[in-house]
This record gives sequence, structure tokens and C-alpha cells, in this order.
Amino acid sequence: MTALGRTGVQVTPLGFGAAALGNLYTPVSDEQAHAAVQAAWERGIRYFDTAPHYGLGLSERRLGEALRRFDRASYTLSTKVGRRLEPADGTGDDRAHGYAVPATHRRVWDFSADGVRRTLEASLDRLGLDRVDVVYLHDPDDHAEQAFREGYPALERLRAEGVVGAIGAGMNQAGMLTRFVRDTDVDVVLCAGRYTLLDQSAAEALLPEALRRGVSVVVGGAFNSGLLAAPEPGATYDYTRAPRRLLDRALRLKAAAERHGTTLRAAALAFCAAHPAVASVLAGARSAAEVHDCAEQFTTPVPDAFWQELRDDGLPAGEGPP
Repeated sequence: MTALGRTGVQVTPLGFGAAALGNLYTPVSDEQAHAAVQAAWERGIRYFDTAPHYGLGLSERRLGEALRRFDRASYTLSTKVGRRLEPADGTGDDRAHGYAVPATHRRVWDFSADGVRRTLEASLDRLGLDRVDVVYLHDPDDHAEQAFREGYPALERLRAEGVVGAIGAGMNQAGMLTRFVRDTDVDVVLCAGRYTLLDQSAAEALLPEALRRGVSVVVGGAFNSGLLAAPEPGATYDYTRAPRRLLDRALRLKAAAERHGTTLRAAALAFCAAHPAVASVLAGARSAAEVHDCAEQFTTPVPDAFWQELRDDGLPAGEGPP
């Protein structure tokens, strides 16, 4: 377990990302969702991350139900604020946002102080729990002014009041996260997809700055939403169809991994986890089988020769073994 920043909130090196429990792309049954959380628990995972955005609250409801059987003091739970859910009268589904759920609610961008508190209260209600340990400002890309002026101070107050133990921001970019690290007193940032075998933009400023200031980094999107898990035509990269150049690069990485007796999945996870700024790597899973596979890959040693081949070929090896 590793503490987030200077807080007492601790996370396991491998965390469970619960977006899939919100029916990301395709439906997941309640039984599948609960089995996935149970498998995570069996594999020693004690950090779970969710958000209202994931399936219009479905992920939070399912995760809360699955975790209720365990001692609340024995795991760490994070959720996010910035997208407030309001009831919607419309019909249809939420597939336009990537989730196979009925469009019972609509998302309202809201990084105001009142919005932060209301969103967190609604999340606690859906989770059926009395607290969360970590709260992130979720994707404030186009709402920077309100997020820094109102949303972040609201999180600071929640932390000071003891309502949450750690605060931060979660985004799919490194630039604004670096600003949060430099200009605020966040404990942790969640960086999705920007420190992987295919994209190391977080290594330029975010990770060194986080190390310098004692801010923890949680890495999400280690597989870049699928391409590094199974590189094949039609695979997704950042939630859309992967361009040919990235597919070709992923296939080269996969071939290199196989030459050294390992897997691309193991290498992708090891790459993220090796950086000293990284406290935890979130792996999304929609079934017990996927959880067990992620846990196996995470603990599979990646030979030094693999990292050396990447360097020899001009491919990034990050903080992998020399």
C-alpha cells in the first residue's frame, strides 16, 4: 500500500477502474459486475475508482453494492465531481457517451462549490456508503476557470472538514494536471492514457513535477482503452478506432514482448507502475476473468531484455528496468 501525497489515504499498486460496471460500450449484468469486484478483492486489490459519468450513476450503484459486504476501513474508494446528473424526460440510451444504459439522466457540467457538494452527496447516496476517500475534479478541460476558482477550493474545504481524505483532478491530458500540481495543494492526480507505451506526454512535466512536490499520480488507461490489450484491426485507442500507425506500433511492441517470453499486457502495466511518481495503476475490467488476467499480468516479470530492445529500436521504455 502507498499513501497518496502526504495523506493517510493508501492505495494498492493495482487498482480497479469501474467504468465498465456502468456498461461501457456493452451491457454488463449485475452478477458479472459483482463477480468482477469479488475477483478484485480476492486478488488483493483494495483501491476502487468510479464516477457519476460512468453509466449515469450505474457504476457507482453497482460498486457500492458489491463493496458493502466488506469492512469499510479495509479499502480505498474514489469518485469524481464536475458532471452533475439531472433527471431527463427523454427516451433512448446513452450510447452517444459510450454507455449502454437508458438515458434516464443528463450530465450537467458544474464545477461550482455548490455543484461539487451536491454531486458528492448524490454519489454517496448511489454508493450507499457514508464516505469516499478520494474525490477528483473530473475532466475540467473546458471549465478551467470555474474548476480552479470554485471547484478546487470546495474540495479543499471538504478535506479540511474531514469529509474526504484526499483530493485531486482526473483528466485525459497532462498539461492541466501539471497546473494542478504546481498551483494547488492537491494530494493526487489521475492521469488517463498519457503515460503508456504509446503516449508518454505525462513524462515531460507532470511526473517530474509531481515527484518534486510530493503529489501522487494514479495512472489510468494503461492499455489506451484497448489497443495495448489486444492490438488488432478495429481496436480502440482513446475510445475511438485506433489509427493504422498506432496499430502498427502496438503490433511491433506485442511481437517484441512475445520474443522475450512475456505479453504486451504485462509490459503495458509494468511500464506505468515503474515510474517513482506512480502510486497506483487503475485497470478497468468487466468480468472476473478480466480481473484475474490483469492481476496475473501485473505480477508477471518483464525481462530486462525487452526494455533494452525497445531502447535499441528507438521506442520508449520509460522507467522500465535498464
